[in-house]
Amino acid sequence: MEEDQDIVVSLKNHDLVEQVLKEPDSESVKESESSHVPLPSLAEVEEVMGYSFRNKELLKEAFTHGSYKADDCKSYERLEYLGDSVLNHLIAKLHYFSYPDMAPGELTRLRAANVDTEALARAALKYNLHKFLRHQKPLLQRQIQEFMEGIEQYPSHSHGMIDPPKVLADLLESLIGAIFIDTDSSMDSTWEVVERLLQPLITPENLKLHPVAKFNEACQKMGVKAQEKDLWSKTGEIEIYIENELIGRGKYKLKKVIAVNRAKDDAYNNLFLFEKKDGGNGG
Repeated sequence: MEEDQDIVVSLKNHDLVEQVLKEPDSESVKESESSHVPLPSLAEVEEVMGYSFRNKELLKEAFTHGSYKADDCKSYERLEYLGDSVLNHLIAKLHYFSYPDMAPGELTRLRAANVDTEALARAALKYNLHKFLRHQKPLLQRQIQEFMEGIEQYPSHSHGMIDPPKVLADLLESLIGAIFIDTDSSMDSTWEVVERLLQPLITPENLKLHPVAKFNEACQKMGVKAQEKDLWSKTGEIEIYIENELIGRGKYKLKKVIAVNRAKDDAYNNLFLFEKKDGGNGG
């Protein structure tokens, strides 16, 4: 205790105590700076959507993240919850009537591909909705930039190969919820706006299997069994082997599931070479 007091006295003598006490951490600085960046008018969002809100507070709420503490506006969490349900209903209805011969399992896969995090994040990014989001998440811009780079590599849905920021998907769902409330709970009026935002929709013609399912099905057809080597905690990598031969590797340090997806996709692409080398005995 005496040593601590001596340090404080020494700092006071050098006029440093006040500076130390007032100096915020780097995270707080970033949040403070982001809260003072002027945002574009939400009227631009209405132009993008082709829909004008009767209740502007709903629009404001739809673009307010839970981290934003600058005023008393609610966060979009409740609207996101509602929008998620509305969107699932709208897509399910579309597919039910568009594909009368499609089995329930296929309908479920098709709907999931159109409303998953990546599909919604892509739509939000396409219309630059993130630029209107009121938040204090310093890492968000970096995540969006990485997602944009991933989209360049995968122009259409990657099915688990890139990491979409969940905030983008949440934002689109909250906007859908806000439109639904503003239209007096009209599914038809909501769909008129949502259908435009989600274009191009994934159809049975361009729906792809998830890389894990695709690889597992191929292994089953070939009669081979794959082994997975988990190096993720150390290097961010997952390796796939067949008969002790490395045939696939995937790396992504932030999320293990994406590393697995990339590894299985790489392994699938190398399965033909393995089969050819093996003389086709696995088939």
